[in-house]
Amino acid sequence: MQFSVSFTGGEVQYLLGAEFARYAGLVPTDNCIFITDDNIARLCAERLEGKKIIVIPAGEAHKRLDTVETIINELLKMGAQRGTYLVGVGGGVVTDIAGFVASVYMRGVQFGFIPTTLLGMVDASIGGKNGVDVGLYKNVAGSFRQPQFILYDTSFLVTLPDEEWRNGFAEIIKYACVFDKDMFDELARHDISFYRSNEIALQELIAKCVDIKNKVVLADETEQDERKLLNFGHTLGHAIENMYALSHGQAISIGMVAACFIAEDVARLDVNVREQLSALLNRYGLPITIAFDITSVMDVLMKDKKRLGNQIGYILPETIGHAVIHKLTEQQIRQGLKRMQDAIGR
Repeated sequence: MQFSVSFTGGEVQYLLGAEFARYAGLVPTDNCIFITDDNIARLCAERLEGKKIIVIPAGEAHKRLDTVETIINELLKMGAQRGTYLVGVGGGVVTDIAGFVASVYMRGVQFGFIPTTLLGMVDASIGGKNGVDVGLYKNVAGSFRQPQFILYDTSFLVTLPDEEWRNGFAEIIKYACVFDKDMFDELARHDISFYRSNEIALQELIAKCVDIKNKVVLADETEQDERKLLNFGHTLGHAIENMYALSHGQAISIGMVAACFIAEDVARLDVNVREQLSALLNRYGLPITIAFDITSVMDVLMKDKKRLGNQIGYILPETIGHAVIHKLTEQQIRQGLKRMQDAIGR
């Protein structure tokens, strides 16, 4: 399946169910540089053989400004110009960094993504948000800039460890909980092993997520309103991810459950929503609780990009398939997190 979506920041070609080799029809192959990490460079050595490549260390710990500087220095050594095309091949860390580098190198060069993880395919590579972490603060340095293409070769997923499949399903469950009850019900009928062994079902699920995110981004490309709903689970999730060395999926999973606790206090959410969500997260091998220091977490959380004055725009579920943005005080958030911690202790 191939289609294009026109954003204010440019047109993006989506190539679902494509093969890696299709990139050659999308970029000037004689003036193209691939950015990837050492895991992909090792696992996909044959696909990348003979190509101009910049390899960075794998992992969130390297999603930093000094990695950006290292890549830029390598680009300069390789003679990269404004006509050079960058292609990020990897998971969300690689595509976030590659997109950010492309948006600032010589004030902007063209770029595309070939995501290699489920999380990258359904979420991280889509929407034009690029960035890096600064200390404990996630994506605090970044840009809005759309790639020229995203190529989906699901054969990359064969090499994924179990944890990376779980990470991807955390974001898929997020979409279902916020936008699509039918998808939520479908996920509840299956599990990861079903999608790993059923290519057609997996392709359809990826396409649904791509469609949902594109519709949201088209309505609000620079995250002024509706796009904020995509941050369900991410406010607390981003605060605890780096602090407690959690994977992105683990952190977002816990963050979604925390949002339910907060919503039960603030918006009188029926506890049944949290119970359904928790059961689904457990079904996909994702955690729903963690012991954390509330004061330390709140110190990080209150520096979130979504903070306005003394309030944070927090995404709270109303029902399965629908969520809203609430402006919450520090005390309201703290109260919900304390209830969550008390529940852990029971």
